[in-house]
Amino acid sequence: MRAASEKTSTRPAAVAGLFYPADAGELRDMVNRYLQDAPADSLRTPPKALIVPHAGYIYSGSVAAAAYAFIAARRETIRRVVLLGPSHRVYLHGLAVPRADAFATPLGEIRIDREQRAALIASGEVMSADAPHAQEHSLEVQLLFLQMLLDDFELLPLVAGNAAPDHVAAVLERCWGSDDTLVLISSDLSHYHDYATAQHIDGETSTLILRKSPTLVGEQACGAVCINGLLHLSGQRHHALSQIMRLNSGDTAGDRQRVVGYGAFAVHEPAHA
Repeated sequence: MRAASEKTSTRPAAVAGLFYPADAGELRDMVNRYLQDAPADSLRTPPKALIVPHAGYIYSGSVAAAAYAFIAARRETIRRVVLLGPSHRVYLHGLAVPRADAFATPLGEIRIDREQRAALIASGEVMSADAPHAQEHSLEVQLLFLQMLLDDFELLPLVAGNAAPDHVAAVLERCWGSDDTLVLISSDLSHYHDYATAQHIDGETSTLILRKSPTLVGEQACGAVCINGLLHLSGQRHHALSQIMRLNSGDTAGDRQRVVGYGAFAVHEPAHA
């Protein structure tokens, strides 16, 4: 329990009304529709980690929902979510956790995992800074799905800038946890190509992901640094990866002359783990 004099802070929602509805009722209805329309579960066991897109919901919500539908069965077991996405607005060398103790959305507040945050800071592998988190949408758009699908849980939010795959992998390894921990990597795929070109590029990117090749560049995925770290770790830990869904904005709510790609992927630990 915190002492009465101990101050806490909350990061307010930054993209409510832009990337998703600001009204809680409208937001719940939208997320529910995406989840209800998600393809039937074809994975034998719920994944340990997911790669999910982070665009506005009208563009990538259906792809994100296809991934999140697989964690519904873990509603009562997941108590911590490790969420890693790229820093879009603030130049960053390495990874950063926020100083804030909660993240707010139109659906309420989510507590930060203060114990794991302190351990990461003490390790010297991440820095503590609110600025990279303040306006970052890549993490925020994931929170509403989590709030709709999970019971009481804590969040460990991380943003990544310039970082090597082994560095990101070491951070993920440190906070990987057991069955009560879900790991999320937030990333879109290619940006602003015509539809056919995007399909080709994203197909190649998907192949690299499924091969666990930590060689992606920003032109292939805006969260390449984050995905590469996961793939580096997955190669070490012999994870199985599968593609859940891959579309682009030309399939959802945009024209086909200048599209953004979205992919959802699942990560399973080996059966003996």
